[in-house]
Amino acid sequence: MTTAPWATRRTFAIISHPDAGKTTLTEKLLLQGGAIHLAGEVKARGAARRARSDWMKIEQQRGISVTSSVMTFEKDGIVFNLLDTPGHEDFSEDTYRTLTAVDSAIMVIDAAKGIEPQTLKLFEVCRLRSVPIITFVNKVDREGRPCFEILDEVADKLALDVCPMSWPVGMGGTFEGILDFATGGVSRPEGDSREFLGTIDANPTLPAEVAEEVELAQAGYPEFDLEAYRHGDLTPVYFGSALKNFGVSELIDAIAKFAPPPRPQPSEAGEISPDNGEVTGFIFKVQANMDPQHRDRIAFMRLCSGTFKRGMKLTPSGLGKPVAIHSPILFFAQDREIADTAEPGDIIGIPNHGTLRVGDTLSEKNGVRFTGLPNFAPEILRRVVLRDPTKTKQLRKALDDLSEEGVIQVFYPEIGSNWVVGVVGQLQLDVLISRLEAEYKVDAFLEPAPYDTARWLIGSDTALKAFAQFNGGNMAKDRDRNPVFMARSSWDVGYQQEKNPDLTFSATKER
Repeated sequence: MTTAPWATRRTFAIISHPDAGKTTLTEKLLLQGGAIHLAGEVKARGAARRARSDWMKIEQQRGISVTSSVMTFEKDGIVFNLLDTPGHEDFSEDTYRTLTAVDSAIMVIDAAKGIEPQTLKLFEVCRLRSVPIITFVNKVDREGRPCFEILDEVADKLALDVCPMSWPVGMGGTFEGILDFATGGVSRPEGDSREFLGTIDANPTLPAEVAEEVELAQAGYPEFDLEAYRHGDLTPVYFGSALKNFGVSELIDAIAKFAPPPRPQPSEAGEISPDNGEVTGFIFKVQANMDPQHRDRIAFMRLCSGTFKRGMKLTPSGLGKPVAIHSPILFFAQDREIADTAEPGDIIGIPNHGTLRVGDTLSEKNGVRFTGLPNFAPEILRRVVLRDPTKTKQLRKALDDLSEEGVIQVFYPEIGSNWVVGVVGQLQLDVLISRLEAEYKVDAFLEPAPYDTARWLIGSDTALKAFAQFNGGNMAKDRDRNPVFMARSSWDVGYQQEKNPDLTFSATKER
């Protein structure tokens, strides 16, 4: 029996708190997978050599991942699609949408810090979609917390069964390698840099203390259960050091062996299985100006079913008329190549001029709508003020582009001329100003808006009209011309909800 080509796909993301070592791990996975030949070691923030997956100017200045990159590599017949997610909490919305496009995730935890707030937030998103998680406890070559403490914290805070798959032989100054439970071998550190260069001690003698820990770990935690892992109820835990190459190849093997192939995706008409013959997919991200030489816009599509062939005509749900896709792109960070075919689970980039938007479903017959890609109510609202009023047209174009990417949301008040941008976190505002200047040559600044939050209004035309008559000064339209109530406080939202029971004040909107 031949297996379907999509069965060899593994589409996964790496989630972590900033500084837990995600960018380094991403690089080492690509290096081991043969996708890059030199890891640009990520040193202190502001180092000149940055991970190749971080390409935007502000990312290079601050040493953080702001946009979700996609990287594809192949190893031992398995195609890995790695989606790099912004680790910074201010980008939770972009990250949330990226997590809708993956089938599993690697959660990176710093051995000294354990589970941090951002890790918890991202984990909750994975839980909403039952995304299976492999845990990687990083930086065990430095002083950290006891392994049992970290395992118990994962079990308690995330309400997951944990199953250790490896164990550090000592930590920090006493670190002597990683014991792999499956083979019984220990990967040993070598040379002045004390990194893993391939030496595995097949018959190791463990220090008495470590031998005791290992016995306890194997007896005290449940055995690995593939079904429980794929259901999102159990996480296998690997210990290692991304910087020193410990545990990296074990992670690749675990993704290949345990992580699920493409899963059925939720749509309005029920789940769409990858073996459905019709080509379908959804746009989970739009990135403008990846190449400053060409003012390009690329929509990232997760293929859900069917075999995509270059030149095929697909209909975007937002447009209603078919579009021929002549130059779909497969990614490796900044390097790209034209994709002739793609299978379910693959991520392809579709160059376009604003026709494709986040949340769009693409399909051959235009009969499918994928669900679950929301917009969140912004937590910070600011007015955008131009220093040069003649640039109004450029500003409108820039705000529309950036809101399509999900960097910001934009609201056009019914009364007054200053447009309002909404974001989930402060850093998005810095990115907005930086990109307005760099990509659109628009010099603008932000000033406080008189609003605290925004709610999408859902209800009958009559109810909406009556509400707008009394609250004209607080009404705006979003980019899709949907009515939005701009509230001065959360108390205001509650008060209006009570007064207008026939309207829904929604904090999320399906894209």
